[in-house]
Amino acid sequence: MSALRLQLVGLFGIVERNLYLIKRYAVWEVAWLLWTIANTLTIVFIAKGVQATGGQINVQRDTMTLLIGAVIWSYLGLVFQVITETVAWERWEGTIEYTFMAPLSRAVHLSGMGLFGVIYGLLRTAILFVAVGLFVGLHFHGADFLTALVVLAVASVSFVGIGMMTAVLPLISPEKGAQLGLVAQGLMLVVSGVYYPVSVLPQWMRWIATVSPATYALRAVRDGIQNGARLSSQWPNIWPLLVLGVVTIPLGLVIFRAGERYAKRTGKLKRSG
Repeated sequence: MSALRLQLVGLFGIVERNLYLIKRYAVWEVAWLLWTIANTLTIVFIAKGVQATGGQINVQRDTMTLLIGAVIWSYLGLVFQVITETVAWERWEGTIEYTFMAPLSRAVHLSGMGLFGVIYGLLRTAILFVAVGLFVGLHFHGADFLTALVVLAVASVSFVGIGMMTAVLPLISPEKGAQLGLVAQGLMLVVSGVYYPVSVLPQWMRWIATVSPATYALRAVRDGIQNGARLSSQWPNIWPLLVLGVVTIPLGLVIFRAGERYAKRTGKLKRSG
């Protein structure tokens, strides 16, 4: 009985320890809950998107719409991942102190990471789009891929700026910061019309969609590929992307520098947990 009691105490001790960990990282747990809600809402709004088109299923159109959404989302996720994991990679390689002490401005450092993410992302996205499109038998007659490419390049500036903001998370929270970048992606997934029209969202979510670069990028890319729209007709989608790029890059640098100062002051720069 004594041995059994000892094991039961240990069992409930493990449970209690994990409850304390949840309490310690309560803010991050709330963030993950929001990410779960966002993904669930995405599935619900797909159904509303079908209803918004009159409930009529057009296999070619709907498949193309979902494919473009999935591919652009994959690209956005990759750019976010590369920049957000800037700090994590340096910690894994043991080079974080050398990198942050190098005679290189933080703007150049983060911009270089962003440029790599954009180049690698565009290459992988092109391969992904063609491979999946051919696999499901889609036809791209009349598609204007130049419009899609230019718009995506312009939107990448904003994506990099937002990625700089999320890159600060591993600095201020070595334990769960890198994972929290997924939450930012999930929230943007819901409001940007990746798999359904923005018009099916509640009004307050449509307001948030107006400050998401993915909203304008998806709208313009779909117009170019599905309708053959020329680049000259995409100014209503391009100018918001330019404005967002001008705002997010400086703001991202300011936020990252503030996080860097905090990490150095509190000794979190080198920590891996």
